[in-house]
Amino acid sequence: MVTLQTAENALKTLYLGVVSNQLNTKTNPLFNKIKQTTADVWGKEVKKLAPVGINGGIGAGDEDGALPTSAQNNYITFTSTLKNLFGTIELSDKAIRASSNSAGAFVNLLNAEMEGLVKASQFNFGRMLYGDGTGILANFTELGDTANSCYVDSTKNLIEGMMVDLFLAEDLEYVMVTLRITSIDRATNKVTFDKSVVDYLSPIDENPMKAVFTVQNSVNKEITGLGKIFDTTGTEIYGLDKKQYNFLNPVVTNNPATLTDIVMQKMVDDLNEYYGSDVDFIVCSSAVKRKYQEYLNSFRSNIDIMQLEGGYKAISFNGIPLIADRFVKDDTMYMLNTKEFALHQLCDWRWLEGENGQVLKQIAGKPVYTATLVKYAELICDHPAGQGAITGITVA
Repeated sequence: MVTLQTAENALKTLYLGVVSNQLNTKTNPLFNKIKQTTADVWGKEVKKLAPVGINGGIGAGDEDGALPTSAQNNYITFTSTLKNLFGTIELSDKAIRASSNSAGAFVNLLNAEMEGLVKASQFNFGRMLYGDGTGILANFTELGDTANSCYVDSTKNLIEGMMVDLFLAEDLEYVMVTLRITSIDRATNKVTFDKSVVDYLSPIDENPMKAVFTVQNSVNKEITGLGKIFDTTGTEIYGLDKKQYNFLNPVVTNNPATLTDIVMQKMVDDLNEYYGSDVDFIVCSSAVKRKYQEYLNSFRSNIDIMQLEGGYKAISFNGIPLIADRFVKDDTMYMLNTKEFALHQLCDWRWLEGENGQVLKQIAGKPVYTATLVKYAELICDHPAGQGAITGITVA
């Protein structure tokens, strides 16, 4: 007979390894290129020594003259807090009892829940890789045609079923309301929720104020993604002042006349010649990828395709994989040296355990059991100046 203990054992022994592997290898191609390590984790923080410049103890001289003065490598300490990443499933007592006499039905129940957890976690983690750590998903633009809908500036970071918090942009401390997205019209950027938003958004619509949507309970708690690393308006990263340390600022080329091989190659060459960084991964929006394909098709009959780890395919740019990701801004292409990135973690994905090592816990006052997958991690780029971006690309 299937029992609650059966579910406990299955989650611990059968599903944890499978789910962890899927999240680590199937989230997206960029995540596959980034190493994961437990090094440099100190308590609740990551403290990473990053090299600055080169060893100074070199030089030429006379046959019997003085040797060069020693000057060891320069290092600076990057400090960032480990971020708390969670994913939760729910199993009702009724569903467990209904499948208690059928192992097949119980397996189907668990499979459905775990597949939903993996899909949601892959979406959220993939989004965070390109985010700025704030958790902001979209900006409110105007009221919708129903009380429970509104329009936003972009739906790239939104998906049906997602739980979101509504904030005033000037004050990310007070949640006006928590909502669940029920449907999205991506052609018009209209979002519909499970409850009315008109009372919250009407005053904002009438006054010069901005409102934003964030992932529930996640504001300013997400990993330091590319959005933060490439933020040209920000002043701080990894506890250091960007204005004081130029090597914290990536190379950004804005508004090229046309996206061509020459424009892209110049960025690759500049990163190599000036910063000693070898680009091994190019990622852009689907719109930019189509624009580049249009350029290639104008004078090539064939486009070289590469097979990447994890089953992904990419366009080859002089042997460098070029892929599209939905979370990259429409007008942007990143050129990265992924060897200079690492996901520092306290441990790999684990179930949050309670007393006696229990994974499934009853929600107080409800006939429902919940289990939570957890990972404590932070993304660190050792050499931000060795990364590049081409922005302002015309895609219309």
